[in-house]
Amino acid sequence: MVWVNAIIQGILIGGLYALFAAGLSLIFGIMRLVNIAHGDLIVVAAFIGLVVTSMLDLHPLASLIVVIPIMALLGYALQYCLLNQTMGNDILPPLLVTFGLSVILQNGLLEAFSADPQKLNAGVLETASLSMGSLNIGVLPLLMFIVALAVIAGLQWIFYYTALGRAFRATSDNAEIAQLMGLNKKHIFSMAMALSLAVVAIAGIFLGTRTSFDPAAGPARLIFGFEAVIIGGLGNLWGTLIGGIILGVAQGIGAQINPGWQQLAGHIAFLLVLAVRPTGLFPRVSH
Repeated sequence: MVWVNAIIQGILIGGLYALFAAGLSLIFGIMRLVNIAHGDLIVVAAFIGLVVTSMLDLHPLASLIVVIPIMALLGYALQYCLLNQTMGNDILPPLLVTFGLSVILQNGLLEAFSADPQKLNAGVLETASLSMGSLNIGVLPLLMFIVALAVIAGLQWIFYYTALGRAFRATSDNAEIAQLMGLNKKHIFSMAMALSLAVVAIAGIFLGTRTSFDPAAGPARLIFGFEAVIIGGLGNLWGTLIGGIILGVAQGIGAQINPGWQQLAGHIAFLLVLAVRPTGLFPRVSH
Protein backbone atom coordinates (compact mmCIF):
# COMPACT_ATOMS: atom_id res chain seq x y z
CA MET A 1 0.00 0.00 0.00
CA VAL A 2 2.95 2.30 0.60
CA TRP A 3 3.99 1.86 -3.03
CA VAL A 4 0.45 2.46 -4.26
CA ASN A 5 0.38 5.69 -2.26
CA ALA A 6 3.75 6.76 -3.74
CA ILE A 7 2.43 6.16 -7.27
CA ILE A 8 -0.83 8.03 -6.62
CA GLN A 9 1.03 10.99 -5.14
CA GLY A 10 3.37 10.92 -8.15
CA ILE A 11 0.43 11.01 -10.54
CA LEU A 12 -1.08 13.99 -8.72
CA ILE A 13 2.19 15.97 -8.62
CA GLY A 14 2.48 15.16 -12.32
CA GLY A 15 -0.46 17.54 -12.80
CA LEU A 16 1.65 20.41 -11.47
CA TYR A 17 4.54 19.44 -13.76
CA ALA A 18 2.09 19.39 -16.66
CA LEU A 19 1.06 22.95 -15.79
CA PHE A 20 4.75 23.92 -15.76
CA ALA A 21 5.14 22.33 -19.18
CA ALA A 22 1.90 23.20 -20.99
CA GLY A 23 2.93 26.77 -21.78
CA LEU A 24 6.33 25.61 -23.02
CA SER A 25 4.72 23.00 -25.25
CA LEU A 26 2.22 25.51 -26.62
CA ILE A 27 4.73 28.13 -27.70
CA PHE A 28 7.17 25.57 -29.05
CA GLY A 29 4.40 23.97 -31.09
CA ILE A 30 3.35 27.32 -32.57
CA MET A 31 6.59 29.32 -32.78
CA ARG A 32 9.40 26.76 -32.31
CA LEU A 33 10.49 29.06 -29.48
CA VAL A 34 12.44 27.62 -26.55
CA ASN A 35 11.78 29.99 -23.64
CA ILE A 36 14.64 29.74 -21.13
CA ALA A 37 12.88 32.29 -18.89
CA HIS A 38 9.76 30.11 -18.55
CA GLY A 39 10.64 28.87 -15.05
CA ASP A 40 11.40 32.38 -13.85
CA LEU A 41 8.06 33.60 -15.22
CA ILE A 42 6.36 30.90 -13.11
CA VAL A 43 8.13 32.36 -10.07
CA VAL A 44 7.13 35.89 -11.16
CA ALA A 45 3.50 34.73 -11.18
CA ALA A 46 3.93 33.32 -7.67
CA PHE A 47 5.35 36.64 -6.43
CA ILE A 48 2.54 38.60 -8.12
CA GLY A 49 0.14 36.26 -6.34
CA LEU A 50 1.93 37.01 -3.07
CA VAL A 51 1.51 40.77 -3.58
CA VAL A 52 -2.14 40.43 -4.67
CA THR A 53 -3.09 38.19 -1.73
CA SER A 54 -1.38 40.57 0.71
CA MET A 55 -2.87 43.77 -0.69
CA LEU A 56 -6.39 42.52 -1.39
CA ASP A 57 -6.61 39.91 1.39
CA LEU A 58 -7.57 37.21 -1.10
CA HIS A 59 -7.20 33.45 -1.01
CA PRO A 60 -4.38 32.39 -3.38
CA LEU A 61 -6.82 30.65 -5.73
CA ALA A 62 -9.07 33.72 -5.79
CA SER A 63 -6.03 35.84 -6.70
CA LEU A 64 -5.98 34.07 -10.08
CA ILE A 65 -8.73 36.50 -11.13
CA VAL A 66 -6.06 39.22 -11.01
CA VAL A 67 -2.87 37.26 -11.70
CA ILE A 68 -4.03 35.57 -14.93
CA PRO A 69 -4.85 38.86 -16.78
CA ILE A 70 -1.60 40.45 -15.54
CA MET A 71 0.50 37.53 -16.77
CA ALA A 72 -1.40 37.34 -20.08
CA LEU A 73 -0.79 41.05 -20.73
CA LEU A 74 2.86 40.62 -19.76
CA GLY A 75 3.15 37.72 -22.20
CA TYR A 76 1.59 39.67 -25.06
CA ALA A 77 3.82 42.70 -24.45
CA LEU A 78 6.94 40.55 -24.03
CA GLN A 79 6.38 38.75 -27.31
CA TYR A 80 5.19 41.76 -29.30
CA CYS A 81 7.84 44.23 -28.14
CA LEU A 82 10.84 41.97 -27.64
CA LEU A 83 10.73 38.35 -28.77
CA ASN A 84 9.09 38.98 -32.16
CA GLN A 85 12.18 40.97 -33.10
CA THR A 86 14.31 37.85 -32.65
CA MET A 87 12.09 35.32 -34.46
CA GLY A 88 13.40 33.70 -37.64
CA ASN A 89 14.92 30.52 -38.97
CA ASP A 90 17.72 30.64 -36.39
CA ILE A 91 16.62 29.49 -32.91
CA LEU A 92 19.72 31.00 -31.26
CA PRO A 93 18.64 34.70 -30.99
CA PRO A 94 15.41 34.03 -29.02
CA LEU A 95 17.29 31.47 -26.93
CA LEU A 96 19.90 34.06 -25.96
CA VAL A 97 17.31 36.77 -25.36
CA THR A 98 15.21 34.56 -23.08
CA PHE A 99 18.37 33.52 -21.23
CA GLY A 100 19.14 37.19 -20.64
CA LEU A 101 15.53 37.75 -19.59
CA SER A 102 15.90 34.92 -17.07
CA VAL A 103 18.91 36.62 -15.50
CA ILE A 104 17.09 39.97 -15.38
CA LEU A 105 13.98 38.46 -13.78
CA GLN A 106 15.96 36.61 -11.12
CA ASN A 107 17.94 39.71 -10.16
CA GLY A 108 14.87 41.94 -10.30
CA LEU A 109 12.96 39.63 -7.96
CA LEU A 110 15.98 39.46 -5.68
CA GLU A 111 16.07 43.25 -5.42
CA ALA A 112 12.32 43.53 -4.88
CA PHE A 113 11.71 40.64 -2.50
CA SER A 114 15.14 39.58 -1.14
CA ALA A 115 16.37 35.98 -1.17
CA ASP A 116 14.06 34.91 1.68
CA PRO A 117 11.73 32.01 0.80
CA GLN A 118 8.07 32.99 0.51
CA LYS A 119 4.87 30.97 0.53
CA LEU A 120 1.21 31.55 -0.27
CA ASN A 121 -1.11 30.70 2.60
CA ALA A 122 -4.05 28.58 1.43
CA GLY A 123 -5.29 27.79 4.94
CA VAL A 124 -7.03 24.46 5.51
CA LEU A 125 -6.74 23.57 1.80
CA GLU A 126 -3.06 22.78 2.36
CA THR A 127 -3.76 20.03 4.91
CA ALA A 128 -7.22 18.79 3.86
CA SER A 129 -7.34 15.22 2.62
CA LEU A 130 -9.79 12.61 1.38
CA SER A 131 -9.68 9.22 3.07
CA MET A 132 -9.98 6.19 0.78
CA GLY A 133 -9.48 3.16 2.99
CA SER A 134 -5.85 3.16 4.04
CA LEU A 135 -5.01 5.89 1.50
CA ASN A 136 -5.19 9.62 2.18
CA ILE A 137 -5.28 11.84 -0.88
CA GLY A 138 -4.53 15.52 -0.38
CA VAL A 139 -7.21 17.87 -1.63
CA LEU A 140 -4.67 20.39 -2.96
CA PRO A 141 -2.71 17.85 -5.10
CA LEU A 142 -6.01 16.45 -6.38
CA LEU A 143 -7.22 19.95 -7.23
CA MET A 144 -3.94 20.68 -9.06
CA PHE A 145 -4.36 17.53 -11.14
CA ILE A 146 -7.99 18.32 -12.00
CA VAL A 147 -7.05 21.88 -12.98
CA ALA A 148 -4.20 20.53 -15.14
CA LEU A 149 -6.66 18.27 -16.95
CA ALA A 150 -9.06 21.20 -17.45
CA VAL A 151 -6.31 23.56 -18.66
CA ILE A 152 -4.93 21.08 -21.20
CA ALA A 153 -8.43 20.20 -22.40
CA GLY A 154 -9.13 23.93 -22.76
CA LEU A 155 -5.91 24.51 -24.73
CA GLN A 156 -6.75 21.59 -27.01
CA TRP A 157 -10.22 23.02 -27.60
CA ILE A 158 -8.81 26.47 -28.39
CA PHE A 159 -6.17 24.98 -30.69
CA TYR A 160 -8.53 22.80 -32.75
CA TYR A 161 -12.01 24.32 -32.50
CA THR A 162 -11.66 28.12 -32.51
CA ALA A 163 -10.70 30.79 -35.03
CA LEU A 164 -7.69 31.68 -32.88
CA GLY A 165 -6.64 28.03 -32.89
CA ARG A 166 -6.90 27.88 -36.69
CA ALA A 167 -4.71 30.97 -36.85
CA PHE A 168 -2.23 29.29 -34.49
CA ARG A 169 -2.10 26.17 -36.67
CA ALA A 170 -1.81 28.08 -39.92
CA THR A 171 0.98 30.26 -38.57
CA SER A 172 2.72 27.24 -37.08
CA ASP A 173 2.64 25.34 -40.40
CA ASN A 174 3.93 28.25 -42.49
CA ALA A 175 4.13 31.72 -40.98
CA GLU A 176 4.98 33.44 -44.27
CA ILE A 177 2.03 31.98 -46.18
CA ALA A 178 -0.27 32.76 -43.23
CA GLN A 179 0.98 36.36 -43.40
CA LEU A 180 0.14 36.50 -47.11
CA MET A 181 -3.35 35.20 -46.32
CA GLY A 182 -3.98 38.17 -44.03
CA LEU A 183 -2.87 36.85 -40.64
CA ASN A 184 -0.59 39.12 -38.64
CA LYS A 185 2.01 36.65 -37.40
CA LYS A 186 3.36 39.08 -34.79
CA HIS A 187 -0.11 39.38 -33.25
CA ILE A 188 -0.69 35.61 -33.46
CA PHE A 189 2.65 34.87 -31.82
CA SER A 190 1.88 37.44 -29.12
CA MET A 191 -1.51 35.86 -28.46
CA ALA A 192 0.21 32.47 -28.13
CA MET A 193 2.60 33.90 -25.54
CA ALA A 194 -0.29 35.56 -23.70
CA LEU A 195 -2.07 32.21 -23.54
CA SER A 196 1.13 30.51 -22.40
CA LEU A 197 1.64 32.98 -19.55
CA ALA A 198 -2.01 32.69 -18.52
CA VAL A 199 -1.24 29.01 -17.89
CA VAL A 200 2.01 30.05 -16.18
CA ALA A 201 -0.08 32.18 -13.80
CA ILE A 202 -2.02 29.10 -12.69
CA ALA A 203 1.19 27.09 -12.34
CA GLY A 204 2.81 29.87 -10.30
CA ILE A 205 -0.08 30.14 -7.85
CA PHE A 206 -0.17 26.37 -7.31
CA LEU A 207 3.62 26.33 -6.90
CA GLY A 208 3.44 29.05 -4.25
CA THR A 209 0.58 27.28 -2.47
CA ARG A 210 2.25 23.88 -2.47
CA THR A 211 5.78 24.86 -1.44
CA SER A 212 8.03 27.81 -0.66
CA PHE A 213 9.64 29.76 -3.50
CA ASP A 214 12.37 32.36 -3.92
CA PRO A 215 13.87 34.37 -6.81
CA ALA A 216 16.27 31.53 -7.69
CA ALA A 217 13.56 28.83 -7.90
CA GLY A 218 12.87 29.29 -11.61
CA PRO A 219 15.56 27.08 -13.23
CA ALA A 220 14.41 23.96 -11.37
CA ARG A 221 10.83 24.56 -12.54
CA LEU A 222 12.14 25.01 -16.09
CA ILE A 223 13.93 21.64 -15.93
CA PHE A 224 10.78 19.85 -14.75
CA GLY A 225 8.78 21.56 -17.50
CA PHE A 226 11.30 20.67 -20.21
CA GLU A 227 11.49 17.07 -19.08
CA ALA A 228 7.70 16.70 -19.11
CA VAL A 229 7.49 18.26 -22.59
CA ILE A 230 10.24 16.07 -24.03
CA ILE A 231 8.96 12.86 -22.43
CA GLY A 232 5.47 13.48 -23.79
CA GLY A 233 6.57 14.72 -27.22
CA LEU A 234 7.30 18.23 -28.41
CA GLY A 235 4.15 20.18 -29.21
CA ASN A 236 1.72 17.52 -27.93
CA LEU A 237 -0.34 18.90 -25.04
CA TRP A 238 -1.87 15.61 -23.86
CA GLY A 239 1.59 14.06 -24.23
CA THR A 240 2.82 16.79 -21.91
CA LEU A 241 0.35 15.62 -19.25
CA ILE A 242 1.57 12.03 -19.64
CA GLY A 243 5.15 13.28 -19.43
CA GLY A 244 4.38 15.14 -16.20
CA ILE A 245 2.76 12.03 -14.72
CA ILE A 246 5.74 9.83 -15.68
CA LEU A 247 8.10 12.34 -14.12
CA GLY A 248 6.01 12.60 -10.95
CA VAL A 249 5.61 8.82 -10.55
CA ALA A 250 9.34 8.28 -11.09
CA GLN A 251 10.10 10.86 -8.39
CA GLY A 252 7.54 9.29 -6.04
CA ILE A 253 9.04 5.82 -6.45
CA GLY A 254 12.57 7.20 -6.09
CA ALA A 255 11.64 9.01 -2.88
CA GLN A 256 10.09 5.82 -1.52
CA ILE A 257 13.30 3.89 -2.14
CA ASN A 258 15.49 6.65 -0.72
CA PRO A 259 14.48 10.27 -0.01
CA GLY A 260 17.70 11.46 -1.64
CA TRP A 261 16.78 9.75 -4.91
CA GLN A 262 13.60 11.70 -5.60
CA GLN A 263 15.02 14.17 -8.14
CA LEU A 264 17.50 11.63 -9.51
CA ALA A 265 14.75 9.09 -10.30
CA GLY A 266 12.89 11.69 -12.35
CA HIS A 267 16.02 12.57 -14.33
CA ILE A 268 16.74 8.87 -14.94
CA ALA A 269 13.19 8.32 -16.25
CA PHE A 270 13.69 11.31 -18.57
CA LEU A 271 16.99 9.93 -19.88
CA LEU A 272 15.51 6.45 -20.42
CA VAL A 273 12.63 7.83 -22.48
CA LEU A 274 15.05 10.02 -24.42
CA ALA A 275 17.29 7.00 -25.15
CA VAL A 276 14.38 4.85 -26.39
CA ARG A 277 12.23 7.55 -28.06
CA PRO A 278 14.31 10.68 -28.83
CA THR A 279 11.19 12.45 -30.18
CA GLY A 280 9.20 11.65 -27.02
CA LEU A 281 6.38 9.17 -26.48
CA PHE A 282 3.74 11.09 -28.44
CA PRO A 283 5.42 13.48 -30.89
CA ARG A 284 3.08 15.90 -32.63
CA VAL A 285 2.13 14.97 -36.17
CA SER A 286 1.65 17.50 -38.95
CA HIS A 287 -1.79 19.15 -39.12
